[in-house]
Amino acid sequence: MTAGPARKRFPWLGYGLVLAVIVLVALGPVISVYLAYLVAEPNGCRLDEAGVYPCVINGVDYGGLLAGMAIMGWLMLASIPFGAVALAVWVIVLLVHLLYWRRANPKRNPS
Repeated sequence: MTAGPARKRFPWLGYGLVLAVIVLVALGPVISVYLAYLVAEPNGCRLDEAGVYPCVINGVDYGGLLAGMAIMGWLMLASIPFGAVALAVWVIVLLVHLLYWRRANPKRNPS
């Protein structure tokens, strides 16, 4: 008894990686703001959008870096909508590919 050719597997890993990248890029500004406040708050540093304030941690001033990270939050006004559209398009591409793949690779009944 010979079995037919092995059924090709669907490329879930590739689709999952692209979806993860889309989500990370869309949420990048939010993550940046969160990390800036996560560093500034425990070190007693002032962090707001009005300007750059000194934030000395272990003898190094990170005020400019933290202010830049906090200002990056404004990019979320563009990155989240674009990310949502990209995510929707990619899910549609995934579903269309999955439907065509299932038609091309039907399940074989062992008889």
